[in-house]
Amino acid sequence: MSQSDPIQKLLIANRGEIAIRIHRTATEMGIPTLGIHPSDDRDSLHVQMLDEAVELSGTGPAAYLDSNQIIAIAQEHGCSAIHPGYGFLSENAEFAEACRDQGIIFVGPSAEVLRQFGDKTSARKLAESCEVPVLPASEVIRHSDTAVQFFDSLDEGSTMVLKAVSGGGGRGMRVVHDRDEIEQSVARGSAEAEAAFGSGDLYAELYLSNALHIEFQIVADQHGTVWHLGERDCSIQRRHQKVVEFAPSPQIGDVLRQRILKAAVSIAEAADYDHIGTFEFLVDGSNLGNDSPFYFMEANPRLQVEHTVTEEVSGADLVRTQLNLACGTTLAE
Repeated sequence: MSQSDPIQKLLIANRGEIAIRIHRTATEMGIPTLGIHPSDDRDSLHVQMLDEAVELSGTGPAAYLDSNQIIAIAQEHGCSAIHPGYGFLSENAEFAEACRDQGIIFVGPSAEVLRQFGDKTSARKLAESCEVPVLPASEVIRHSDTAVQFFDSLDEGSTMVLKAVSGGGGRGMRVVHDRDEIEQSVARGSAEAEAAFGSGDLYAELYLSNALHIEFQIVADQHGTVWHLGERDCSIQRRHQKVVEFAPSPQIGDVLRQRILKAAVSIAEAADYDHIGTFEFLVDGSNLGNDSPFYFMEANPRLQVEHTVTEEVSGADLVRTQLNLACGTTLAE
């Protein structure tokens, strides 16, 4: 089928709230839905609400990560598209590529875009090529000596943070204040990242105290057009997890907002971004003003849990936008 064809039937490769959210918009668009579930999710609400449901072999999260089984179910039941929701397979470039190879629409960015932003070190290099500032960082840490050398290179009194190369959400993250903490922090952070993302690779970055965390909602089509739907301020966090989000940010002015927005769009354009996504920045909050420094942190090439904040402010249905973009619809259309 061509990418301009409408979706005939949608397999929702997720569970719970997000599966129901996607089903709601698909139903409004007249698209039948198929849900999946392992035996231990048989009584989950999404199984009852979607138009059809198929039981997966296996149990727990591993069943939702079985890409070969999910693609086979899509083919067997006549699904022309798969929406991964968030988590699970939503940022899996190999899954997106396998869908494309089988003529199934993956409702998300291209496999090439997912690879670009799935590796934070690669994403940082892209930002630098666009002349967008990034914080000083180490190479990928293969041994704690790399982290020690980076820590020693920082100004006296500085703090560093360890981050997972292949994921976010605070998994694997460790703030390091003292040289003696490094070896243990690397070991624990790497183990946590391995369990969460299947890769224990970490890198170290200068820790910016008093930072604001500002993320921009980007929307882009397959024809080279990039727009935005404003920002969300997620500076209120606990243990590196977002707690409350505001849109628009009450902490930054229009001049600073436009500076960061221009940076986000430039990175998206350089990456040939072709779907919705969130581009995240840290802003130095020590002396806020029009000229405040800001730094690209990462991009999340998927629907965010907090997408409804942007929907409330903008009036846009981001899931409807996703389904249309995946079929090749232009933003203008």
